[in-house]
Amino acid sequence: MATWSNLNLQNSASPLMEQMIFFHDHTLIILIMITTLVSYLMMNLFFNKYINRFLLEGQMIELIWTILPAFTLIFIALPSLRLLYLLDELNNPLITLKSIGHQWYWSYEYSDFYNIEFDSYMINSNNLKNNEFRLLDVDNRIILPMNNQIRIMVTSTDVIHSWTIPSLGVKIDANPGRLNQTNFFINRPGMFFGQCSEICGANHSFMPIVIESISIKNFINWINNYS
Repeated sequence: MATWSNLNLQNSASPLMEQMIFFHDHTLIILIMITTLVSYLMMNLFFNKYINRFLLEGQMIELIWTILPAFTLIFIALPSLRLLYLLDELNNPLITLKSIGHQWYWSYEYSDFYNIEFDSYMINSNNLKNNEFRLLDVDNRIILPMNNQIRIMVTSTDVIHSWTIPSLGVKIDANPGRLNQTNFFINRPGMFFGQCSEICGANHSFMPIVIESISIKNFINWINNYS
């Protein structure tokens, strides 16, 4: 999760988020190169002569500043398309989790197991314990196994919500009357925090999401004890 004075992206907990960070760095390098070049040219304008009696036309420079942006866009577009297809790919998910957005809480259903469903409310600030986070922790966390492909299906009962976990690279809208799906792969144990990233009503500042990633053995024990 994000901590105080952290200006960088959160540490990734999934292969997809790693690819997003790589693409972000790749694009940022190109933007820095463009900004440096344009800044250099603009600085030269301040110290340049206003007239040039030999300047009639410059076909070569016009050719360069037409082709160079096209190649730049290709260098950005190809990795972007690759990442889009990676995000959309879904191969043999082990578990399907259904998330239903309400004002002001989430409901979860484990579709592969009988009768496992619960609501997840934000913990009131007056009821927080020492190891819990204000405005981020919930009373019922999502328990998921690490190192397994997980599919999540998202919908809403009232207005548009958005199920978002930054460290997993997941952001999917919850629309009423529509079922959206995406997937993620958690590659390490831990606690991962997120929030609804839509502002869809008065006092709708926080609808926290908490995922607790555990080993597959502990997950099976949790399933057995829950049932």
